[in-house]
Amino acid sequence: MPGRRLPAMTIKPPKHAAAGVSAVAVSLKRSLERMGPARTLRTLRVINQPEGFDCPGCAWPEAAPGARHIIEFCENGAKAVAEEAMSARADAAFFAKHSIADLEGRSDHWLGEAGRLTTPMIKRPDDTHYRPTGWDDAFAEIAAQLVALEHPDRSVFYTSGRTSNEAAYLYQLLVRSWGTNNLPDCSNMCHEATGVALSEAIGVGKGSVTLADFDEADVILIVGQNPGTNHPRMLSTLETAKQGGAAIIAINPLPEAGLLRFKNPQKARGVAGDGTKLADLHLPIALGGDQALFQLWNRWLVARDREFPGTIEHDFIARYTSGFDDLVQHLDSVDESVLLERTGLDGAEVRRAFDVVASSKRLIICWAMGITQHVGAVSTIREMTNLALLGGHIGRYGAGLCPVRGHSNVQGDRTMGIWERPGETFLAALEAEFGQPMPREHGFDAVDAIRAFRDGRADVMIGMGGNLLRAVSDTDVAEAAMRTAKLTVQVSTKLNRSHVVGGQTSIILPTLGRTEIDASPHGDQFVTVEDSMGLIHASRGVLPPASDDLRSEVAIVCDLALALLGANHRVPWRTFRDDHDAVRDRIEATVPGFDRFNERVRVPGGFTLPHAARDERRFNTSDGLAQFAVTAVTAEPKVTGQLLLQTLRSHDQYNTTIYGFDDRYRGISGDRHVIMMNTADIAELGFRDGDIVDIISTFADRERRARGYRIVDYPTPRGSAAAYYPETNVLIALDHRSAEAGTPASKAVPIRLEAGAGRV
Repeated sequence: MPGRRLPAMTIKPPKHAAAGVSAVAVSLKRSLERMGPARTLRTLRVINQPEGFDCPGCAWPEAAPGARHIIEFCENGAKAVAEEAMSARADAAFFAKHSIADLEGRSDHWLGEAGRLTTPMIKRPDDTHYRPTGWDDAFAEIAAQLVALEHPDRSVFYTSGRTSNEAAYLYQLLVRSWGTNNLPDCSNMCHEATGVALSEAIGVGKGSVTLADFDEADVILIVGQNPGTNHPRMLSTLETAKQGGAAIIAINPLPEAGLLRFKNPQKARGVAGDGTKLADLHLPIALGGDQALFQLWNRWLVARDREFPGTIEHDFIARYTSGFDDLVQHLDSVDESVLLERTGLDGAEVRRAFDVVASSKRLIICWAMGITQHVGAVSTIREMTNLALLGGHIGRYGAGLCPVRGHSNVQGDRTMGIWERPGETFLAALEAEFGQPMPREHGFDAVDAIRAFRDGRADVMIGMGGNLLRAVSDTDVAEAAMRTAKLTVQVSTKLNRSHVVGGQTSIILPTLGRTEIDASPHGDQFVTVEDSMGLIHASRGVLPPASDDLRSEVAIVCDLALALLGANHRVPWRTFRDDHDAVRDRIEATVPGFDRFNERVRVPGGFTLPHAARDERRFNTSDGLAQFAVTAVTAEPKVTGQLLLQTLRSHDQYNTTIYGFDDRYRGISGDRHVIMMNTADIAELGFRDGDIVDIISTFADRERRARGYRIVDYPTPRGSAAAYYPETNVLIALDHRSAEAGTPASKAVPIRLEAGAGRV
């Protein structure tokens, strides 16, 4: 409950298994506390089922309808549903009680616990509180401020991965009809590097595997990823693969419980037994060492092929790839000792893992933000792709590249055109379909949007879901930048930091959640989403809306379009507002792969989008071939007293949403202000386990400080530390990001420590 006292911090040894009875107990407890028995039963029985709604959490795919469990959700999925379907309400009375200043001083957890938003709210420049407003008045205010801008490019339209395909498509259509490509989204901060690297290498910025491929794989690499917390249903897939004979290698700085052992709560051995051991090997790689590891393995593959021809797939390489000779020349020139040192790993363990990889005929490489959030993220993914290409693991059943997206429809948003750098083919298709000119100049990504407000180049921010101020780097700069806005608008289900740090005028537009029924004059509507493997399927809410005054995201976009662009605009916004089938017809006409969209999405389980590289070994690259890449691994200078920090999630949060204070698998509970460090590093720096320190990032421009963090002795690699985000985003400079993709380098932040007295 808001205002409750937090328990004292407790530190226990990390767990060596994930899920089990404790996961079931936590799921039920959280659901019953927030939703009550009736709503718990009504929601959890249909989550991720063909007749129900898509989990508002992760993007891991479901099995075919006939192969799904009765319980097709995980602990964090249950928490996500309980957060959305909670009985608490942040209504007009709540905002009358709590001033903006009061809300600003509250924690992220407290804001989330306030409950579901129920009615549009507005704060004008001289207001101390948000106050209720009507929908028409809110849209009129937004439209008036947009029309008053010097140019549409002074407005920014952010999008979160919770947005449906239909809402995302209409949102980008509205924004481009208005005249700008300023469409940053959460992909800018997570898998943007994946999209850049894979588009260059194989011609499509998505992974090349389906769920069925895991049943046939003989080796699975889990790189920079913690599925036990971030996408727990993946553990069931890995368990099945393991029982089918697959070897699993975990490459991750921390020994995460979900990669060690899985206690499947739907099986007897997961409830009463020891569960299933998943990772055959764990390589505790140093932060930033992944590119060096894969380059070392690629060098060894080429060398082994010379001794044992057939180690690499020469026929595949000759028919389908380019750049092989340049790659070999480069690999022959690199220094193995430098690469091995960069990984921070034991040479014997690296060789042991390599032997497994080299013998694989069906290799899957999975990765998440532990790879994408580095300065060299694109190069690392290109090096991993080199490994897949050397083995012919693209377009082969049971093999391929598997970037694991972190939010339910973040991949679908990009498919629908949410991107600040749209392609000409897509823009031309929109123009042909709607007769509406589309802007060509590229827009702001998420970090550039913050820069634009900071530098006085933007005035209006509209957010379709999400919590940009907590997701983006350089928190203090981001908050100061957003305060300069003339108008900020948030389309949301619940309160977060982005609502209380806003512009001169701030508007909250409350929307339906995934769990809720979307009624319209054409009958109850459904939406669609795209999972991490390109499967498009329907999502239907089952609960009455939290308030009669809520509108769907589709309706909000269409109503704003009518207010801004007028009732006689070429796009039929009124039709789209009430009839999602009409929206899907236009998606079919303008987005490749959506033939017979309305027909196919009504088939239980939906349909999979085409993927030329996976389906046909056809590569839509600059030369029509899958491209090897030559990447350079640079030695990191050793700086006395400096560590590299990775920011990560607790088990009791999802993205920027803080569910509670119990990171159960890591044994840390009661507080989130901790820094996990190697025993030897703690001693070398002159500290002890339990000391309170300030964390200072060591960028050249200025000092950034996070105060009052407790040191926790934890099995991290030497020189590598870990702490929770979003609290430590304050340490990350805006410029500390991938040069090619713009993704913040949150997994490699240079820091030092000072003795601290506590938080202020």
